[in-house]
Amino acid sequence: MEAGVEEIEVESGEVINAAAKTDRKESNSGLNQKEIFRAVEVVERDSVAIAESFTALFASLRLALSEVTNTSLDHMQCFGDAAGRLQESVLDAATKGNRYINSCLRLNEEMKGIDTLAAQLKILRRNVDTLDTTVNKLLRFP
Repeated sequence: MEAGVEEIEVESGEVINAAAKTDRKESNSGLNQKEIFRAVEVVERDSVAIAESFTALFASLRLALSEVTNTSLDHMQCFGDAAGRLQESVLDAATKGNRYINSCLRLNEEMKGIDTLAAQLKILRRNVDTLDTTVNKLLRFP
């Protein structure tokens, strides 16, 4: 080792003096700048590729969202139409049901008088039978 020159061990395990280290730092500095520029270029290319990928992804998502929105609109219109038709059918059925109930109530009121009529018919039938029996007796009498 020379007097006044400091020796330093580098990563490869070799021992160099400080002057050689300074020369090496300057050459490493130039080399490191090139590597840094290359790394920055790679990062920049990757960033551009990622940005393009995100742009394509968002465009695809925008299209999918648009399609889903249109489909949802179509379904809502279909649901509205179906609900409207169902409402019309229910109102029609309710109207017909009310008419049927009213007809049944009128018929029930009319049928209440049938019991009295049936009793009168029974009495009339007995009287006709009695008359028939009496007429038959009179006709056979001679």
